[in-house]
Amino acid sequence: MASEEKRIEDELSYPILLAERVRATVDEAQSFKLECSEVWKQVDRLLQMLRTLVRFATTTPSLYERPIRRVAADLSKNLERALTLVRKCKRQSILRRVVNIVGAADFRKVMNYLEASVGDMKWLLSIFDTDGAGGGGIVLSLPPIASNDPILSWVWSFISSIQMGQLNDRIEAANELAALAQDNDRNKKIIVEEGGVSPLLKLFKETSSPTAQIAAATALCHLANDLERVRMIVNELGVPIVVQVLGDSPIRVQIQAANLVARMAEHDPVAQEDFARENAIRPLVTLLSFDTFDDDHTGQLGKQSIHSIIQINKELEKKSLTSRSSNRPFANSYSNSYLHVEGSSRAGNHRKERENEDPMVKLQLKITCAEALWMLAKASVSNSKKITETKGMLCLAKLVEKEQGELQYNCLMTIMEITAAAESNADLRRAAFKTNSPAAKAVVEQLLRVIKELDSPTLQIPAIKSIGSLARTFPARETRVIGPLVTQLGHRNPSVATEAAIALCKFACPENFLCVEHSKAIIDFNGVPALMRLLRGNEDSQLHGLILLCYLALHAGNSESLEHARVLTTLEGADRTFSQHPELRELVPRAIVHLNLYHAGSHSQRMSYYP
Repeated sequence: MASEEKRIEDELSYPILLAERVRATVDEAQSFKLECSEVWKQVDRLLQMLRTLVRFATTTPSLYERPIRRVAADLSKNLERALTLVRKCKRQSILRRVVNIVGAADFRKVMNYLEASVGDMKWLLSIFDTDGAGGGGIVLSLPPIASNDPILSWVWSFISSIQMGQLNDRIEAANELAALAQDNDRNKKIIVEEGGVSPLLKLFKETSSPTAQIAAATALCHLANDLERVRMIVNELGVPIVVQVLGDSPIRVQIQAANLVARMAEHDPVAQEDFARENAIRPLVTLLSFDTFDDDHTGQLGKQSIHSIIQINKELEKKSLTSRSSNRPFANSYSNSYLHVEGSSRAGNHRKERENEDPMVKLQLKITCAEALWMLAKASVSNSKKITETKGMLCLAKLVEKEQGELQYNCLMTIMEITAAAESNADLRRAAFKTNSPAAKAVVEQLLRVIKELDSPTLQIPAIKSIGSLARTFPARETRVIGPLVTQLGHRNPSVATEAAIALCKFACPENFLCVEHSKAIIDFNGVPALMRLLRGNEDSQLHGLILLCYLALHAGNSESLEHARVLTTLEGADRTFSQHPELRELVPRAIVHLNLYHAGSHSQRMSYYP
C-alpha cells in the first residue's frame, strides 16, 4: 500500500460524517418526507455497518485494507448523492424549487445506489467475519461493486483469508489464488494490484507448515512470469525470504523455492543480482550436489576444494554474527566434496529427510536447482564466477555424466551460460578454465562425450556452444576438441552442423591467438570436405560455413586440401552471392587474394579485381 494513502480510520470517517449529515438534513425536510425517511433507513443501516467495520479495523493488527478502501470510496459517492437529494427537500424559495425539481425517479435512483452499498458492506463484513474471531474463511459471494468483474471479489476474499484467516483457510486461499493465476495474465495482474504478494510471502515463511509454504510458493511462481510482477516480489523483500526458505526447509518446499528462484531470475535482472547478493547460489549448489559424488571421489575432490573452503570460511566469519541473530543457517562446511547446511538441528533433520526421501522427489529437487543456477548464470559474469567458486562446475560435470533427461539438459545449459560468461570475461576464463584445473577438465570431458556419443541435438547444441566459448582456453596441442566439432559439420540436423561451424570459427578467427594452429588442425581432421557439404545447406549454414572457410584460407592457405576442394572457386562464387553481407563483404575478397598467392594458375586473372 502506498505510504501517501490515508489511514483506514480516516478513510472510514468521511462516509460516517456524510451519513450523519444525511440524518440532520432529513430532519429538516419539508417535502417528500416519506421518501426522505426511507433514504434515512438505508443510510442508518450503512452507518451501523460502518461503525462495526471501524471497530474491527482499529483492533485488527494485520488488516487487509484494499477492499475496504474501494468500498468506502464507492459508498462515499452514494452518500453524497443521497445528501444532495434530501437537501433539495428543505424549505426553499419558489425560484429555487422551480430550478431544483425533485421527483420520485430521483429517489428510486438514490435508493438503488444505497442498496448496492448495503450489499457491498454486508459482503465486506462477511469476508472479515467481524462477528467471529476476526478473519473468516473464503467467501465466494458476489458484491455489487464487483458485479462486472467477479474475479475481483474472489481475489479480495482469497487475499483476506491469507492475510487474516486461520492456517487451513490461508492454505486453501493460496491454492485458489494459484489456480486463478494459472488461468491467465489478467488474473495475475489483479492479484498483484490488489496486494496479494505480501500475504503470500508471509505465508511462504510459515515454517511450521510445509503445506502452506508449498501453496504460497506455487501461487508466487505463477505470478512470476513477467518483469513487472517479479519486481513487485523483489520490492516486497521477497528475495531474502526465498533464500532463507531454500536453505532450511523440507525437500518438497525447497523444490518450490528453487523453482521460484528460477522464475524470478529468468524474468528480472534485478532479482538475478539480488539472489546472488543474498548468497542463493551456495544452497543451490549444496542441494544439487547431494548424493552426487561417490565416496571414491572424496579424497580427490577434497584436495580440489581447498581454495573454496578458504573463501567460504572468510565469508562465514563476516556473517557469523548475522546468522546468530537471525537464526539463518549460514554454518556451511564441505563434506564428501559438497556443502551441507549444518547451521541448526532443524537443518540436520532436513538432511536426514532428504536421505530417506523418494528418489523421484530428490531428482525433482536437483532439476529445479539446476534450472535455478542456469537462470542465475544467464548473461551474468559475476554469478557464473560464484558458481565456479562453490565447486559447482565439478557437480555439473558429474551430473552431465550420470544423469539423463531434464536434469542433464539443465546442467548443460548452466555450463553453456558459464562458458559464455567466460568467453566475454578474461578474468573468469583464466580463473575457472585453466588447463590444469580439475573442474575445467571434468567439464570439457563431459562436453566432448555429449558431442561424440549422444545423438540428441537438444543436448549436443549447448555442448558445442560451450566448447566454442572456451576456444581461447585450449592450447595448440589440445586438438582432441577439434575432431568432434569437425565431425558434427556433417550432422543430419542442420542446427547442430551450423553450431559446429560457429564453434570452429571461434578457434580459427583472428582474435584467437592460436588461430593458425587451430586452422591447420581443422584441415587435418578432414574439415574441408565436410565444410563444403555444409555450404549446400540453408542460408544460415552457408553463412557460417563460408566464414569458417575464409578463416581457413587466411590462416592455412597453402594447404593442398583447400586446393583439392576447389575452395578458391567456391569463394569466388560466394563473393558474387554474398557481396552485400556485412560479415562477408571484406572477408571473402581477402580470402580470395590470400588463396591466389598459393594457388595461382587458372584463377590468377581474378587478382585484377582487387588492389
